[in-house]
Amino acid sequence: MTNIAFLGMGAMGTRMATHLLAAKHSLHVWNRTPERCQPLVEQGATAYASPKEAAQAAEVVIAMVADDEASRQVWLGEITGAIYGLKNGAVAVEYSTLTPSWSQELADKMAALNYPFLAAPVVGSRPQAVAGQLIQLVGGDAATLATVHPILESHSGVIHHVGDATASMALKLAINTLFGIQVAALGEILGMLQKAGMSGETAIDWLNQMPTTSPALKGIGTLMAAQNYAPLFPIDLVEKDFRYGQAFAQAMGANVPAAEAVRRIYQQAQQSGYGADNIAGIAQLYC
Repeated sequence: MTNIAFLGMGAMGTRMATHLLAAKHSLHVWNRTPERCQPLVEQGATAYASPKEAAQAAEVVIAMVADDEASRQVWLGEITGAIYGLKNGAVAVEYSTLTPSWSQELADKMAALNYPFLAAPVVGSRPQAVAGQLIQLVGGDAATLATVHPILESHSGVIHHVGDATASMALKLAINTLFGIQVAALGEILGMLQKAGMSGETAIDWLNQMPTTSPALKGIGTLMAAQNYAPLFPIDLVEKDFRYGQAFAQAMGANVPAAEAVRRIYQQAQQSGYGADNIAGIAQLYC
């Protein structure tokens, strides 16, 4: 049993933390909105009033939050930041999807204080989190990864060591951008076929039989055909990841015109009131 602090009880964090409890770890939780911790407390976790207090009770401290701003506040917030509560030898792990620049800055701050740090963003959404089948892209020291590997295994199907903190976040943003481009294209194609007189269900059934449709896209197409836009990967977060990826590309001098164009489509969806909908909801612009 390991004392683990989990900071961020959002849709993903809650589901991952549940697996840690099932693995018999001692779980210490915090969330900006305290009532989100209650389901975990009822299962045996202990809730704390600040990230710092939760970190003081743990050998491993994990954060899973929405963006750079939230991550910065959780780790480095004045007085309450988790970094001020870390024990000697405690391992800090960042699961959130962040900019590579902030991830590396956080890694450098941890290194300056001799705290082992891993950037470990996850690939997958709520169903994979529930099933414990997330893919983790870990950046940081291989020896540090080895110490927490059994913990990550409790909620991950595959764990990849991909380099440093910059590399792990760059790869995660690239994956989400590629996926987002495919989903936007599928929404357009579905709308075109429907206007040609084909039902959404029939169109997706045909497309899903073709080698051009990836396994991930098959699931999204099924949701589009059913007009099921319950949030799994909300459009607001999709646009955030495109924004982060575009900024990273610009900083590297990379040309990403397709990503820039598709980001504008997700922004259009936000402006149309679909930001809280699942990524499949992009189809509402066309169908």
